[in-house]
Amino acid sequence: MRYEEFYQRSIEQPEAFWAEQAQRIQWHTPPEQILDVSRLPFRRWFVGGTTNLCYNAVDRHLQARGGQLALVAISTETGVTRELTYRDLYREVNTFAAVLASLGVGKGDRVVIYLPNIAEAVFAMLACARIGAIHSVVFGGFAAHNLALRIDDAEPKLLIAADAGMRGGKVIPYKPLVDAALEEATHRPPHVLLIDRGLDPQMTRVAGRDLDYASLRAFYEGADVPVAWLESNEPSYLLYTSGTTGKPKGIQRDVGGYAVAMAMSIATIFDVAPGQVMFSTSDVGWAVGHSYNVYGPLIGGATSLLYEGLPTHPDPGIWWQLCERYGVRTMFSSPTGIRVLKKQDAAWLKKYDLSKLRWLFLAGEPLDEPTAHWITDGLGVPVIDNYWQTETGWPAITLMPGLDLKPVKFGSPGLPAPGYRMKVIDENTGDELPPDQKGVLVFVPPLPPGCLTTVWGDDERYVSSYFSHFNELLYSSLDWAIRDENGYTNILGRTDDVINVAGHRLGTREIEESVATHPACAEAAVVGMQDELKGQVPVVFATLRQGVTDPPVDVAKAMQQRVSDQLGKVAKPARVYVVNALPKTRSGKLLRRSLQALVQHTDPGDLSTLDDPAALDEVRRALERGPEQGE
Repeated sequence: MRYEEFYQRSIEQPEAFWAEQAQRIQWHTPPEQILDVSRLPFRRWFVGGTTNLCYNAVDRHLQARGGQLALVAISTETGVTRELTYRDLYREVNTFAAVLASLGVGKGDRVVIYLPNIAEAVFAMLACARIGAIHSVVFGGFAAHNLALRIDDAEPKLLIAADAGMRGGKVIPYKPLVDAALEEATHRPPHVLLIDRGLDPQMTRVAGRDLDYASLRAFYEGADVPVAWLESNEPSYLLYTSGTTGKPKGIQRDVGGYAVAMAMSIATIFDVAPGQVMFSTSDVGWAVGHSYNVYGPLIGGATSLLYEGLPTHPDPGIWWQLCERYGVRTMFSSPTGIRVLKKQDAAWLKKYDLSKLRWLFLAGEPLDEPTAHWITDGLGVPVIDNYWQTETGWPAITLMPGLDLKPVKFGSPGLPAPGYRMKVIDENTGDELPPDQKGVLVFVPPLPPGCLTTVWGDDERYVSSYFSHFNELLYSSLDWAIRDENGYTNILGRTDDVINVAGHRLGTREIEESVATHPACAEAAVVGMQDELKGQVPVVFATLRQGVTDPPVDVAKAMQQRVSDQLGKVAKPARVYVVNALPKTRSGKLLRRSLQALVQHTDPGDLSTLDDPAALDEVRRALERGPEQGE
């Protein structure tokens, strides 16, 4: 089927379309009603149908592909690789589920999972899904205060944690963070279940509260735990948005709609069929990790690679080595990850046999054209940009090579995914804008299956956060966008990442793209700085590629000139700082607001998701010494 026909059917006949897609999963009880929109913006998909995410991800594959690899968990930090077939995964998940049940965890109870990218994280998620518990994965190593906030909001029956994680050969103890979080939290679960990896010999245990998973696993090994059949709209998991101020938002996902979205998207978007291999480099603590490390590939009967380690260790070819070893068909990473490799010798891209690699998908932040060209040329495979949010749970704008591949347009993630009715509207009037005009990207409800159903415990916040920005009932992405006459959308950054220079509205991403066209530039971040005359002016922080010998002053001047030539003098950066590192979250997103705060000598805010604290110090030193170009 052609994309146009597929998409139009999803918009014009949503109930018929999604009834067809619902046949991709196993239902214990078929839905009685495909869509209920009686309380918009709330909606319910597949009403009355009962199913289970774990059953669809594991049990239903046992007969046809029980001996096929389901999960390969690789750690270049510890040197451990675990290869599990679907039968192996079934046994581990049942054992984990029996342990959960022994600790009093049942349907509707919340379980906070605080683990690195290890196999046990997948077992824990699927075990929760199996018994109807609601898991909330918190990124491993997250600051104690932020873990405490999430514990108090979710009020879990159990916290699952590791002794430690590792990054770049450095051990990161988790247990002290857990202890500090539980000391601060008001709601303290009765037990902490510990996965002891032997990385932190100094780890202490609280008697009666802290339990050893290995001991309980040995006791319950071989147990069979029945599946809890859940109504489609019951909650499956919570995933808290990071970087927000105040109380974090628990994005709540359903069961049936999410399962259908995963089954449909893994086949039509990611072009992965049963028996094929998908490698997502995300952490399980992020939305991509939930959808395309765990649920998507497994529901699709594929093999999923789970990776703990850096893209450059033991060398910059490790990702491609794994692609060769396991015959990866579809890889999913982030623009940040590729920009890290862009600093390395491009010969690493050619060292391994990538004949089975068909697609590289990139998401998490806008993909700049120079990076897209570099990785496309280096790998010789199509690079598919795609746009989504934690809230959507799966791509909202993408190309669909598993269905009908439309032309790749560098700079654009593509076309609307099925079920997403999109508009680009004027921020003041709410009117839909014609092609090639900048506005706010919005979705017309009802949102398709797989998107958030509400904010955990706070329906009012769901409505006010996402549907109260315009007179018309619309989901606001809070992203600026432009759509061309062919329907391709370009994302220009957050609506609060726009610089107003003397009345001219400039997206930070537009300037970053321009700076990145300089061959010496590895990565750039642009923020607005208050200016007495113009209101705001752009400030650039740039890292350089390895081997660049030109003086930073000359490179910075050339970057300024490129912006002036490509975007006009109004966009010319007032200052350009050349730095060795840019502050990012652990998911690879640039902390632009923190950069902006440092430039303006204000509080940089919540830095709990900061990956490398030294990067912020690097920026502070650059600000003290002054820019390479500018005042």
